[in-house]
Amino acid sequence: MTGNAQLRSGKGTRDENFPVASWLINRRHRPVILAFYEFVRTADDIADHPNLGGDEKLARLDRLEATLLGNNGDEPEGVTLREMLAKRELSPQHTQDLLRAFRQDVTKNRYANWDELLDYCTYSAMPVGRFVLDVHGEARTTWPASDALCAALQLINHLQDCAADYRNLDRVYIPLDALATRRLNVEALGDKQASPELRDCLRALAARTAILFEQSRGLPASVSDTRLAVEISTIQALADRLLGILQVHDPLAERVHLSKVAGFATATNGAVRGLARRLLRMSTPAQRYQTP
Repeated sequence: MTGNAQLRSGKGTRDENFPVASWLINRRHRPVILAFYEFVRTADDIADHPNLGGDEKLARLDRLEATLLGNNGDEPEGVTLREMLAKRELSPQHTQDLLRAFRQDVTKNRYANWDELLDYCTYSAMPVGRFVLDVHGEARTTWPASDALCAALQLINHLQDCAADYRNLDRVYIPLDALATRRLNVEALGDKQASPELRDCLRALAARTAILFEQSRGLPASVSDTRLAVEISTIQALADRLLGILQVHDPLAERVHLSKVAGFATATNGAVRGLARRLLRMSTPAQRYQTP
């Protein structure tokens, strides 16, 4: 049987929309986050592989989970992550939640409405933020804002890639009721450019995602780790920029991703502003104490 390494898409941390364990993260936390990423990326590539049948995809995902839980030693990514989780006394639950989402990708390719899509994000996106917060020992009170951010990031990806997901995987994350309201069907996503009605649909979903994103604004201030707070500010800056692009560009006809130059500039600006806010927040109590 072909190994999972041969099924990988070639996508890595540098190809993601948003930073993964960048240099901003404390060095001692990066290995476990990167092991988590490699496991999740392997599972994602299995679920999205164009030449694997559904039964084989599910069987491979089951073997990954079995290795993660210590029931076999078959999958190197599972062995590495299992050992790192044990060393850090971390639960595999967030990883298992993501595996649930990947299994859903194999068996479900349409979403009836926004609520159904957000339920998918509960397993496909929110566990990522929760895992990173747990690695840093952050309180669970940070989870709601993190959940909102991670869901927004996932929805941004869905809007960016709506045409490719439909053409390559016959997978549609645009809610069917949003299309139906504009008298559209999923086949509209296969056109070379979006109709005015589809553009209106996608802009409305981007606006709804922006409202969700706003619920995450306070997350950097709520975490204890300064380096993590700056990383989150960087991610928020990138997400903000991408939401703006989605309001004016057609993802069927244009590339709606940031160039490397634009991404670097946006990330740097977000990091600087996040650090400045953090330092100001940290200095304020001392200033108050020193005031006569």
